[in-house]
Amino acid sequence: MSVTTQQIDDLIGSVPTGLFVGGAWSDGPRSLPVENPATGDVLTEIADATPADGMAALDAAVAAQADWAATDPRARGEMLRKAFELLTARADDFALLMTLEMGKPLAEARGEVTYGAEFLRWFSEEAVRISGRYSVAPSGGTRLLTMKQPVGPVFAITPWNFPLAMGTRKIGPALAAGCTVVIKPAAQTPLTTLALAAVLTEAGVPDGVVNVITTSHSGAVSEPIIRDRRLRKLTFTGSTPVGRRLIEQSAEQVLKVSMELGGNAPFLVFADADLDRAVDGAMLAKMRNIGEACTAANRFLVHESVAAEFSRRLAERMGAMKVGPGIEDGVQVGPLVDAAAVQKVSELVANAVDSGAKVLTGGDRIDGPGHFFRPTVLTEVPVTADVFREEIFGPVAPVLTFADDDEGIRMANDTEYGLVAYAFTQDLTRALTVSERLETGMVGINQGIVSNPAAPFGGVKASGLGREGGAEGIEEYLETKYVGIAL
Repeated sequence: MSVTTQQIDDLIGSVPTGLFVGGAWSDGPRSLPVENPATGDVLTEIADATPADGMAALDAAVAAQADWAATDPRARGEMLRKAFELLTARADDFALLMTLEMGKPLAEARGEVTYGAEFLRWFSEEAVRISGRYSVAPSGGTRLLTMKQPVGPVFAITPWNFPLAMGTRKIGPALAAGCTVVIKPAAQTPLTTLALAAVLTEAGVPDGVVNVITTSHSGAVSEPIIRDRRLRKLTFTGSTPVGRRLIEQSAEQVLKVSMELGGNAPFLVFADADLDRAVDGAMLAKMRNIGEACTAANRFLVHESVAAEFSRRLAERMGAMKVGPGIEDGVQVGPLVDAAAVQKVSELVANAVDSGAKVLTGGDRIDGPGHFFRPTVLTEVPVTADVFREEIFGPVAPVLTFADDDEGIRMANDTEYGLVAYAFTQDLTRALTVSERLETGMVGINQGIVSNPAAPFGGVKASGLGREGGAEGIEEYLETKYVGIAL
């Protein structure tokens, strides 16, 4: 069913557009336009925070910290559960909001609502499972007590590609652990986070526990918060270069840090793979979120004996996808987030072609309005091409070949990144061996999606520090205290 202009206007008009600090909304001294990447039109204007606004948000989080930490775990969990229920009930509104400000098709946006809401439910259950231990010292006489306590105020910086899920994946465990939060969403997609703040308030989260600052001056607003001695935790999802700068800034206060950074995911197809299953997995791993995901398959490494057939099938599937505004019926590929994203993808494809790659389908941008690029499959891509080294963040699948398992794994690991890898094989021994040898924090075997709120999400090497989701996720927001008791 197509979305009407009236539906869009009503939805945008219902979303708060101010800064959310200490439980109150304020406009701020300046404004920031939010654009629809499918049309280039301005959806609305929101408050554009200054460094002083950022410090006010930290003040509010610090003021609320002690009371929130002392709130019963069951009460914290029930608020998160209520927020999950409210978010689920409003799934259509949140999906449309994400499609309008980010571009992904409505069907994918609905999937993100389900995924993002689940972090609230998962961590509502984890809130009451924070535990320590009690033991007798080996030498006797002393008892060893360990306890887990909230780390303190958290600064969360989220990206534009998953506007809801990246917020709930950080807010959920922080609130469950007893931490207050200042969250700064990306300037391209702030509306979803503002709407989420309203839901959390309705669910009973007290004033100051969650604060939202939106700004087009990210560095100027973020740095004073990070360097303030009252902040105790920094969590960031975004590019590796920005993550490195934030880690440097966080060193001054020796902050507890978790970083979910860039990826360069290899997608390995071995000679014995079920090609139907491998192509289905490739479509998920590459085209989910228009390819704008850190988990997106970035390099397709295919055994030389099946490379031609795999590439043909993949090009056929990707070339048949309907491209257009995400709110239109049947659209499978929406716009990239902005003009800069289209320019980067265009340059990577051009560099690959100039280096000798062949275009099986796509290969070019689509004239506006909007920021569209055709789904693209490249073959005969040399390892020297930029597309092999850089994160694409778009609907482009470069295919390279390998001759044996050792070469395939060597090529997969030949990157500074280590977030996720995918491998398709029908041999159990190979699957286990490859999983152990791949230098990534996550591995998908015969599947193209690994993200799950019940599993630890995160990478190694330049892809980050720490884990989000799973039983491990809440540990990022807790400190361990040891108490020695002499008898």
